[in-house]
Amino acid sequence: MNKAICETSLPNRTPLARGKVRDIYDLGDQLIIVATDRLSAFDWVNPVGIPDKGKILTAMSLFWFEQTASLVRNHLISADLKDFPEDFRAHADQFEGRSMLVRKCKMFPVEFVVRGYLAGSGLKEYRQTGSVCGIKLPEGLVEASKLETPIFTPATKATDGHDLNISAEEAAKIMDKDLLDTAVKAALDVYSFAREFAASRGIIVCDTKFEFGTLDGEVILADEILTPDSSRFWPADQYQPGKAQPSYDKQYVRDWLETTGWDKNSPPPPLPDDVVEKTREKYVEAYRQLTGRKDF
Repeated sequence: MNKAICETSLPNRTPLARGKVRDIYDLGDQLIIVATDRLSAFDWVNPVGIPDKGKILTAMSLFWFEQTASLVRNHLISADLKDFPEDFRAHADQFEGRSMLVRKCKMFPVEFVVRGYLAGSGLKEYRQTGSVCGIKLPEGLVEASKLETPIFTPATKATDGHDLNISAEEAAKIMDKDLLDTAVKAALDVYSFAREFAASRGIIVCDTKFEFGTLDGEVILADEILTPDSSRFWPADQYQPGKAQPSYDKQYVRDWLETTGWDKNSPPPPLPDDVVEKTREKYVEAYRQLTGRKDF
């Protein structure tokens, strides 16, 4: 395996921000978003990265941006390093294959989560109230039940810890209602397209999270889209409602961490080599099956 790149740096340029996974560089009216090989679980970034994870996430986002360009405009300008400033090109070992040059948008303060199946925080809320984000669902649903119609379940953006689920009515109180409605339609359209496309490749898209903003008054799809970090992907041939599903994301890491006795309130134990390798295999498998490509 290649060496994991968990942080990027340049001699004369400081990142605008470092998220759980991404380093973001400000170029004025543009940004460079770099997907590192960092991995977070239970809101902690592990000290050990997953080699090529950032490249896989970037390649998958690029694939979906291309596939959905006719549905909604996105922020991508280029992922070709020759279009980047010279100092990025001079450090190609850090940035090649894992970076996107994008338009800077005014981002909405809401995460646009679309659910087609019942899992995660949606399942927990349904068991307590029979609803998800204020949307009443039929009685008798179980874990991983397919929803008759995909639903928009917004969340607030948390700088630390978990995002908090809210209702569409609450979302409309913290951002412009017309812009919200436009973004919701785009989110549902993109999810519906991706769900049908992925199904043809043997993958169920359980749910996914989008980010939108505006540029010159137009709603723009931004950040990453439909990756194993922002979505739950399940193998269709193993789908069985009523229990947790095998997945293509970092669930393997979560499962291992649960066996260590870690209290989740202090830095996590470093991932062992076999967990790193297995997790990388999950990301590669998802990418290859969805795109039909063999890049990794």
